[in-house]
Amino acid sequence: MTFSDSRSFVADERVERRLAAILVADAAGYSRLMHKDEEATHLRLTALLTDTVLPTIVRHGGRVVKNTGDGFLAEFPSAVDAVRAAMQFQNGVHEFAIDEAEDTGLAGVPEG
Repeated sequence: MTFSDSRSFVADERVERRLAAILVADAAGYSRLMHKDEEATHLRLTALLTDTVLPTIVRHGGRVVKNTGDGFLAEFPSAVDAVRAAMQFQNGVHEFAIDEAEDTGLAGVPEG
């Protein structure tokens, strides 16, 4: 097949499109926590993702497209679903941050 032959083949194909909302998240301060206690940080982050974040993503119709070690990229059918999921699992992340602060004796816990 030559290039000119493939052009007509591609022109006849219909391109399927769909709308999606993409959510990207990662763990703030992950490098610092890993430096301080690698095993405990890995276990706590894995538990947080498994018990809180991933089920919330699925409940809101999303799916994780890519894991990045300390984060992920998730796809949702709508922006509303993505925001609702993010708001819900952020509460779990906040609890994780409070527990971390209490464990380390830190005075303040950043939110965001």
